Amino acid sequence: MARVFNWQLGRAMDYWYPENRPKRQFGAVFDINKCIACQTCTLSCKTTWTSGRGQEFMFWNNVETKPYGYYPLAWDVTLLEALGAQTWDGATYTGRTVFEAAPPGERVLGWMPDGMDYASPNIGEDEITGQVDKGMALTLPQQVWMFYLARICNHCTYPACLSSCPRASIYKRPEDGIVVLDQSRCRGYQECVRACPYKKVYFNPATGTSEKCIACFPKIEEGIQPQCFVNCIGKIRLQGWVNPPARAREDNPIDYLVHVRKLALPLYPQFGLEPNVYYVPPVNVPDAFLVQMFGPDAPAAVKTYRNARHDRTLAGLFALFGSTERTIPFFRISGDEAIALDDDRREIVRVPIYEPLFIRPAEDPARRIIRLNVT
Repeated sequence: MARVFNWQLGRAMDYWYPENRPKRQFGAVFDINKCIACQTCTLSCKTTWTSGRGQEFMFWNNVETKPYGYYPLAWDVTLLEALGAQTWDGATYTGRTVFEAAPPGERVLGWMPDGMDYASPNIGEDEITGQVDKGMALTLPQQVWMFYLARICNHCTYPACLSSCPRASIYKRPEDGIVVLDQSRCRGYQECVRACPYKKVYFNPATGTSEKCIACFPKIEEGIQPQCFVNCIGKIRLQGWVNPPARAREDNPIDYLVHVRKLALPLYPQFGLEPNVYYVPPVNVPDAFLVQMFGPDAPAAVKTYRNARHDRTLAGLFALFGSTERTIPFFRISGDEAIALDDDRREIVRVPIYEPLFIRPAEDPARRIIRLNVT
C-alpha cells in the first residue's frame, strides 16, 4: 500500500494507489440549513439518469432525514459500528480509516447491502429524536431535532470504489476529478458496492454492471452545474472547484467556505476518502452528533454560520447559491452586491447581498386597528 496525505484527517494514511490529484477537482457545498426535503433534486436526477430497466431502486441523489433516515438502510451506522472508535486529537484523526481497518485479504472495510435495504428510500422521513410533552421552548440546539441530508457521490480524492475494483473499471477523470465507471470493463463483481462507505455505487441486475453518479459531467464540460444543483428549490447547492489547503484561493467560493472560513465540512471524514462534497452543518443539532458526522470543526462552523448575516462576504456568497446554472469558479464582493465570475473573471451574474426588507407595523394609526397576519 502507498502512503498518501489526507488533509481532512491532518495526517498521512494508507491507500492502495499513490497520491495523484487531478488538474482541478470537482467540489460542491450544500447548505443543510436551507434544505426543505422537497426531493426536486432527487426527481431531476432520476428522470435524467436512472429511469431505465434495472435502475428502479437507484437514487444517485437522495435526501434523507437524520438521524433515522438512511438509503440504503443503515448505510452509515453499520460502518460506524464496524470501524470502532473514531477519535481525534485536535484536528488530527487518531482512529483508523476504512483502508487501515480492512480485514486480512480485503482492500477496504466494507459491507454489502441486501435487496431489502433498498426498499424504503424515505424511511425515517421527518422523524424527530423524541417527543414534545407538555410544551417546549425553542432553543438552539433543539432538544428534539431532525435535519435533511441531501447526498450524491462525493467524487472522493481517495475513492474506496476505485481501490476495490479488481477490473480497474473505476477511475478519476484527470481534467475534473469526477469519479466514473467504465461499464465495458465492469464484470459485476460488486466490490465497489461493498467498498463505498457512502453506498453511492449501485448494481444493475438487468445489465450485470455497476452504475453511479457521474456529476453530470457532460454539463460540467459546458460550464453548467449538475441537474440536482440547478433544480434545487431551496438553493442549497453551489458547484465549483476545490483545491488542497496549500493552494486555496480566497476568490474561489468553494475554497473560501471550506478552507478560509472552515464553514463547509466533509461528510464522515474519518472514513478516509477525502470526499469533495462539503456541508454547512445544521444549527439545530447537538454538537456531539455533528462532530461524529462532520468532524471536530463542526461546532465552530455552526457559530460562524449563525453570524454570517453580519459578514458581507459570507452573506454575499450564500446569496450566490442558486443564482445561476453556470459553474462559479470565482466571486467577488462589490458594494452591496455579490458577483459570480467565470474562469476568465468575466461576470456571470450579480445579486444583492441583502434583499430589501419592510416590516409592517402591527398598528394601523389611520384606522386605529391592530393588523393581524393570516394565511
